[in-house]
Amino acid sequence: MKSRSNQLADNLLPLSCVLGTDRLSANYYASNGATEKVEMIIQACLNGNRNKHYHSQLPMTPSETALDGLACLNAGAAELHIHPRLADGSESLSAVDETVRAVRRTCPGTLVGVSTGAWIEDDKDLTRSAIAAWRELPDYASVNLSEEDAPAVIALLRDIGVGVEAGLASADDAERFINLPHSNRVHRILLEIEEQVEDKADRVVGEIIAVLEHSHVRRPILLHGSDKTVWHHIDKARQHYWSTRVGLEDGCQLADGSIATDNAALVKAATQVFGKT
Repeated sequence: MKSRSNQLADNLLPLSCVLGTDRLSANYYASNGATEKVEMIIQACLNGNRNKHYHSQLPMTPSETALDGLACLNAGAAELHIHPRLADGSESLSAVDETVRAVRRTCPGTLVGVSTGAWIEDDKDLTRSAIAAWRELPDYASVNLSEEDAPAVIALLRDIGVGVEAGLASADDAERFINLPHSNRVHRILLEIEEQVEDKADRVVGEIIAVLEHSHVRRPILLHGSDKTVWHHIDKARQHYWSTRVGLEDGCQLADGSIATDNAALVKAATQVFGKT
């Protein structure tokens, strides 16, 4: 079974960037000589490992996640990133089937990604067995290269036909990533910058990009921050023609410091940033 996210050509080399009709698009040159377009998108990250104590509108159940995802798509998001929950509200890779199925019913045709964070099952064997048991496959799953079992998780995802978002938070993560087999075939590289001071965060981004460029690994990039740096990185992504993400997983504040009413409000504000020329 092959995920829709794996249908892009392998070994893509960036040529140029152009302004699309309602979002930015990047032209890529494939190894077979064809030119493909990979859009700069805004991904909505709906919940993460937070709960309703953080924000009352944070979606927890499959139905809440599906309806919230639809609202985000209507606000301008192109894809959804979710952390499925069990009935008690706890994160679980065993909840992926039910949640992804609910999102697909409500948001047909939308790319849906999930997290595989090691903390979710807190056991590498349980993580692997839960992923192997998925039947309603997400289009892609994010894997943190800082985690010990990341190579095995990436290999397992490829085996079952799920695309990989390779999560890099440091130059060390990038070095580990480029030395993995098939690193040039991941769905996307996810720059997940945890540093909360902007100039230090920019330095980390630069160090990661330097490793990728030196290795000639070129895949679509999504840059995002968290809490204090959310809007800084959204604007930085726009400047570099990268994708970005926004949502209650990463932070609840709008650029002016006010609290957003919900995920859709955050997405709408991000589309306004991406609309700048």
